[in-house]
Amino acid sequence: MMSNEPLSLHASPPGLDPEALARLTELDPTGENKLLERVLRAFQTSAARLMPQLEAAHLSGDAATIRLVAHTLKSSSASIGALGLSQVCAQIEALIRAESAEGLDPLLHKMRSALASALSAIQRLLDGPA
Repeated sequence: MMSNEPLSLHASPPGLDPEALARLTELDPTGENKLLERVLRAFQTSAARLMPQLEAAHLSGDAATIRLVAHTLKSSSASIGALGLSQVCAQIEALIRAESAEGLDPLLHKMRSALASALSAIQRLLDGPA
């Protein structure tokens, strides 16, 4: 639920790059359009849609879908400052592009963990100071 108050960045939560968040904030300096909040919520929604696709693709050995999910998350996670997630998604994408499954399972585990950390950081930011 969006409040009437703009989201403020007194301190970036651990797990999100403050420079990336600052770039988003600069696009809506007054916070009037709630750009940062809308982008973060869109990321949450996208992740909630993409992860079941990833899990199903992993179970069925659908490398093309795994690569598509990794590619999508790579870009969106970089834009919100979830740089660790973006990097592991790039590694997954490169591995699949090289037509190798060697090391995919540990990377997918790392990706799930990085996504959970990013989503937790986003939620802390959206919840604001306690």
